Amino acid sequence: MFNAPRPAQRYVGSTSNGFTGSFVDENPLSSSVYDDGLDPWSAAPSPTPTPMPQAPASVFTAVIADATVPSIYHRSYSAVDPENTGETSVNALSRVLNTSSLPASTIEKIVNLVSSRPRVSKLEFFVALALVALAQTGKDVSIEQVAALSSQNTLPEPTLDLDRLQPSVSMIPSTIPNPRKNSSQTVRAPLPAYSSDDPWTSNPRFASVPNNAAFGGAIDGLPNGTPSTLAGTGLPNEWWKKQENIKISILGQQGFILNRYTVYEISSDRRETSVIRRYSEFAYLWDVLVRRYPFRLFPALPPKRLGADEQFLEQRRRGLARSLNFVVNHPILKEDGVLAVFLTEPSFETWRKQCAITLEEESASRRVDRVEEMSIPSDLEDKLAAVRGRIVPLIEQWQRICILSERIIKRREAAAVRSPALRRAFLPTHFTLPDLSPSSTTAPLPGSLPSMTGSLTQSFLGFDITELTESQGDLSRLTNTLRSIVEVNENCWRGDDCELSNGVRSGLGQFAAHTQRHSEISEIRSRVLQDTTLESLKGQRDLYLATRDLFIRHDRLSIDQVERLKKRIETTSVKMDGIRAAQKENWQDEAERLTAMIEKDQATIAAQLSRRVFIRACLWHELRVVLHNRENALLSEAVKNFARHEHEYAENVANNWESLSDAVEGMPFE
Repeated sequence: MFNAPRPAQRYVGSTSNGFTGSFVDENPLSSSVYDDGLDPWSAAPSPTPTPMPQAPASVFTAVIADATVPSIYHRSYSAVDPENTGETSVNALSRVLNTSSLPASTIEKIVNLVSSRPRVSKLEFFVALALVALAQTGKDVSIEQVAALSSQNTLPEPTLDLDRLQPSVSMIPSTIPNPRKNSSQTVRAPLPAYSSDDPWTSNPRFASVPNNAAFGGAIDGLPNGTPSTLAGTGLPNEWWKKQENIKISILGQQGFILNRYTVYEISSDRRETSVIRRYSEFAYLWDVLVRRYPFRLFPALPPKRLGADEQFLEQRRRGLARSLNFVVNHPILKEDGVLAVFLTEPSFETWRKQCAITLEEESASRRVDRVEEMSIPSDLEDKLAAVRGRIVPLIEQWQRICILSERIIKRREAAAVRSPALRRAFLPTHFTLPDLSPSSTTAPLPGSLPSMTGSLTQSFLGFDITELTESQGDLSRLTNTLRSIVEVNENCWRGDDCELSNGVRSGLGQFAAHTQRHSEISEIRSRVLQDTTLESLKGQRDLYLATRDLFIRHDRLSIDQVERLKKRIETTSVKMDGIRAAQKENWQDEAERLTAMIEKDQATIAAQLSRRVFIRACLWHELRVVLHNRENALLSEAVKNFARHEHEYAENVANNWESLSDAVEGMPFE
């Protein structure tokens, strides 16, 4: 019974001729957003879908006209529409165009030229191939040029490597019915299903990511693109090992004195070339992503500051790297066309000036399919409320963890390269070694954790290295001082060959060498902690901050006008009934105008109800696939990596001091 359509509710009383009922009797809430009578929260089996209606005639009919189409056109189209339905997805078109080896910016321009809908007709597909051929030969890429060649019956042949084309779920034609052809067909075109291989924007996607090494590759024997969002993690097996790694480095300052800016080099382990970007271009990309994907989970950019020092620039560089790595590994955002251009186009500013992009919200052109809609749990609001309730304390705790961890790492870094100035028992002008008596030992800082370096140095030299003062020296300086002692005592004052002095001098040389080795090991450890462990902890903090921002955007942007439009439909219907009853002069024109208003409002209600479900699907996807996986799997990986690195460090330190122990075993006493 739950799968039956909701009963229709009349908004106003019916008229004698039933005219009002054709527009008002149909409650927009009486069926699913797909107009098929399916309740998405029902456990009953789905009814058999009806065939997709025919698409309207393409405006490109006059462009191709009766020109002879080369065979490569038909082969390419058959590869993505084997059932010859007359339409295919924009994603399938983009996949075909990606086999042309054209730049991503050119492919995006071609797709935007031929269609603004989520699906393209066969004629639009052919026009796109003609534009590809023009681009490959260096000619003007324009519809007018294709029309001119078509009129001469000389359509160009593009060079395509169709063997690289992989099957995709998005090539299966959509089966979403649309019974009300007269009204809703003008509101939205048939849309493709929600699948992992059919990204949710109208822009072409970047197809250079290896299928088997990235998200979306073949998993467990399933073909590439098979949706994996209904069971398990929603991501490929061992996805945390297949993440793309983006590295950002600072190249320096550019520009004039009053317009200086920092430039960054972006490189990836999956792209052969690197690109140069400035912060304003990062900000532009993020503005596009926020506008297109307001209900997706991704972190904000680190802030900008005037008169930034080197430390701030380094912190911002690390923040940019964390944010960009998050986006390129997001299962949806990684397919965005502007992101692909940002990572590949040599001059992003030039591309921005030459190409117009759409900032249309994701929900305006894409929707989830019925199966995905039914997978949304009925208690989604309760789950979201639970996340909301714990997000603030989680942010506070992870901020505290990051601060404490960074403080500990800096202490270890200081311990690796510094030793405190020790009190002198006497002040000779030629000698600066400290008094090594136990009385010179200083107390550690309250609450601090003495590092292994501190413990070892205290055992050898009688002081705690965790207390840092202004007059600090390097461990390497200590090593040099020890080596200086060896040089000063090269000849014994006795004047003859002294075995005791030679033995002690040799032992001090070994001590200096192993102290230097320990300093090198500790420096490597500090760099590893900064580059891996600390960044992983900050990434966890950024994840919860991004979740908080997602909820803020949802509260601000998810508001719709469904209830207000329903009341307006009721008022307009009552007014139209009165006009028809009075039948004054020119009442037919006024009735037609009111009819158009009702039809438009009903179409808007249907679109906004569809957006409601789309938003719920987005939040469920981000909660289950993105947040749940990242907050657990990546934290497990960070802890395991930390344990492995610390174990390796402890082994190296132990081996170093064991080697020293063996080396000084023969130091003489007399």
